[in-house]
Amino acid sequence: MNSIKIFCPATIANLNCGFDVMGLCLETIGDEMIINKVTEKGVRITKISGADLPLETTKNVAGVAALALLEKINPDFGFEIEIIKKIKAGSGIGSSSASAAGAVFGINQLLGKPFSRNELIAFAMKGEVVASGCEHADNVAPCLLGGFTLVRGYDPLDVIRIESPESLHAVVLHPHIEVKTADARAVLQPLIPLKDAITQWGNLGGLVAGLYTNDYDLIGRSLKDVLVEPLRKKFIPNFDEVVAVAKYKGALGAGISGAGPSIFALCKDNQTAQEVAKAMKHEYKKTTIPFDIHISKINATGVSEIVNN
Repeated sequence: MNSIKIFCPATIANLNCGFDVMGLCLETIGDEMIINKVTEKGVRITKISGADLPLETTKNVAGVAALALLEKINPDFGFEIEIIKKIKAGSGIGSSSASAAGAVFGINQLLGKPFSRNELIAFAMKGEVVASGCEHADNVAPCLLGGFTLVRGYDPLDVIRIESPESLHAVVLHPHIEVKTADARAVLQPLIPLKDAITQWGNLGGLVAGLYTNDYDLIGRSLKDVLVEPLRKKFIPNFDEVVAVAKYKGALGAGISGAGPSIFALCKDNQTAQEVAKAMKHEYKKTTIPFDIHISKINATGVSEIVNN
């Protein structure tokens, strides 16, 4: 195989109580990428459509992630990458992670799969440094593995994939405003009260248990954040109102996707998700801020090859 076209899915990170350790993969939102094997060694970004991003390999998340992989295997040929961006940068649903994960997945396929999907996470994390200044796996892990993922630790990297309940759906409302990750990080407190920490890790344990047991009520009770969301929600106009109407219409829970500005809601089935999306849309129109809204099942596969029939 000398060429591959892939789907690079969007992701939701944090999931209220799982700051920097939990994420999920979306099915209906994502970028596309075409990777070709070429005789000249190295990695080149040949074209990017849908976004104004650097073509220079060392300044592009896909390029940096790809180079990290090639450092380990050093083939006597190279790769050219074309990126079709459909996830808006800065949307809070893993635009950079889709590029990083897609690059390492596609190149790994063309190399004959020398690395497992779990092993690819470490390479994709190198690309995330370009976008956020640090290596983190809460977006690239679900993008590569599908379903829900828990980052238990980084030294060594330990990621656990969790199957999603079959009927679970996500709604994502993306306001067309910018929330800089640096600003969202700057408001966080380095020290937290013990009482809040106990509440947070209880909710995280409850969320993981709810996913494993398909207990939607437990999932809903656990989707609460007492540490980060109270500090970050001020960046998102009408956040509290949107979350309130989502829950009123039956969402299990709702919160900030990643660093924002997107707001997500988890719903027990597609019918509930449709009603929740309608209510969130109606509420956010009051702000006069343009926005997109998406409804998606949880993607059980992660990044995948697009096969043209």
